[in-house]
Amino acid sequence: MNRLGASVGAGRTRFAVRSPLASEVWLCLFEGDDEQRHAMERDGSDWVLERPGDLTGMRYGYRAAGEWAPERGLWFDPAKLLVDPYATELDRRFVQDRRLAAFGVDTADLVPRAVVPAATDPLPLVPPHFVHGGLIYELNVRGFTRLHPEVPHPMRGTVAALAHPAVIAHLKTLHVTAVELMPLVAWIDERHLPPLGLVNAWGYNPVAMMALDPGLCPGGVAELRSTVAALHAEGIGILLDLVFNHSGESDVQGGTISLRGLDNAAYTHAPDGALINDTGCGNTLDFAHPAVRRLALDAMRHFAGTCGVDGFRFDLAPVLARGPGFDPAAPIFAEIAEDSVLSTRVMIAEPWDVGPGGYQLGRFPQNWLEWNDRFRDDVRRFWKGEEGIGKLATRIAGSSDIFGPVPPGSSCRSINFLAAHDGFTLADTVSYENRHNEANGEQNRDGHGENFSWNNGVEGVTDDPEILAARRTDIKALLGTLFTSTGTIMLTAGDEFGRTQQGNNNAYCQDNAIGWVDWDNRDRELEDHTAALAAIRSADPSRFARLSADLRWLDGEGADMTVADWEAPGADRLGWTADGQGAVLDRGARTAIIGRVAEERA
Repeated sequence: MNRLGASVGAGRTRFAVRSPLASEVWLCLFEGDDEQRHAMERDGSDWVLERPGDLTGMRYGYRAAGEWAPERGLWFDPAKLLVDPYATELDRRFVQDRRLAAFGVDTADLVPRAVVPAATDPLPLVPPHFVHGGLIYELNVRGFTRLHPEVPHPMRGTVAALAHPAVIAHLKTLHVTAVELMPLVAWIDERHLPPLGLVNAWGYNPVAMMALDPGLCPGGVAELRSTVAALHAEGIGILLDLVFNHSGESDVQGGTISLRGLDNAAYTHAPDGALINDTGCGNTLDFAHPAVRRLALDAMRHFAGTCGVDGFRFDLAPVLARGPGFDPAAPIFAEIAEDSVLSTRVMIAEPWDVGPGGYQLGRFPQNWLEWNDRFRDDVRRFWKGEEGIGKLATRIAGSSDIFGPVPPGSSCRSINFLAAHDGFTLADTVSYENRHNEANGEQNRDGHGENFSWNNGVEGVTDDPEILAARRTDIKALLGTLFTSTGTIMLTAGDEFGRTQQGNNNAYCQDNAIGWVDWDNRDRELEDHTAALAAIRSADPSRFARLSADLRWLDGEGADMTVADWEAPGADRLGWTADGQGAVLDRGARTAIIGRVAEERA
């Protein structure tokens, strides 16, 4: 199979791009704003051109000619400069502009140019720096470091900041086993944001699936490799959040920037030619198409083999297995399992999308981990007073009703979490009964409507010491439940010290104080409490990764629970133990205590 993208070797530079229905394709080389076009040669579905010399660092793009018939999925427009889908670095960020969607209007001054990459030696294949049963720390690189007082200003908001000693020290205090980085690849703002004076701050709207965003990673592949190495040296893994479900080219009103102008068949279409939108973002990539799967697999190999990352979390992961309906035996799963590099990496599914039959929790391969939103909701509902002990115990013990029993020698597949980037922060969960997304410019209609949250008597900000104390107690109870649960756990950056988004549960467009982690005003006492919980869990994470054979459930008096206890209405105290180590949850006292259950009863 021919290699796609730009590559240098033997004193020549080779360019190859897939565009099976184009009539002509041109390689566009840039020196400053001077563009030189070179006709490429067809090689089956690909177009190829070799140029003499080592063109490392040269800026380039493509133009493609063919039929313009959007109603039939044909969007060829030679006026559009197109980003190489296999680009690994770009010279600038994407900018939303009406000209991107206007037929016949040149976009060379708008669209980022790909950069011919320097030859990079692959890294040795080593086991992932990841611990089943450990702590995943989810973070937005810019929001996490933008206000960090110890990170130098030029470094703030970049991938390099994660390697700063102060950041690593914080991660180690929490016994983080892996950081999960929200999208790093180049994205574009949604069309409605610029008129509102807003930008996409999260990155879940990519255009180039393996090109690092120049704003987050200005040093390109070398910067990411260096940061991975620095974290690995401290025993901390790196997981990348990848968005393979759609592209920022959006619906039929969106721009022609990359795939749309080269190979629009990569997007799923209904029989009448209309774009299928199983993502809520305007289009859906077609993983029944071998070329789409190849792009995704090659992107993962690049990040694993060239950059050294330990695994991937897939946004709206059911799209990977749609053809068009979800298939638990979809080709992508076998292709990952059979790949010599990817089969060794950690795979994590966000197991839902918005398409038909989109909720697929528990149906991904047995060696994949899955975000367990049922844990989040049922634990929140227990502490809110809406869920019973039986459901809570099932969640704490690994959600066997969803994932089945854990085979001997295996680990629980559940990733337990109470808050994530999408939704209320942990502090806002106990401070706001309703979302407050007015700053997003959508009249508070966006974001989750049901959050199983509460406010302790006052909505939002308060100076009342009793309410503040109650909220801190609730957060500790939630954290205690999380840190004693079976499976791998996830904490979102700042939740360990009371981060707030002012009640905004969809802060994707808040690149400001709403979305940035406030390091100066963090709750130090809560931070110390979280670190203490993390220390207990990290002492033996393998025990938390599996279902313990000798797990015992205890009632409020410390006796073994009976069937009647599980079904008793209003029961609010639960204890459990394995090898004498365990925890007590007491809803009445709003406490979750980790320790030796026998000592706690005494």
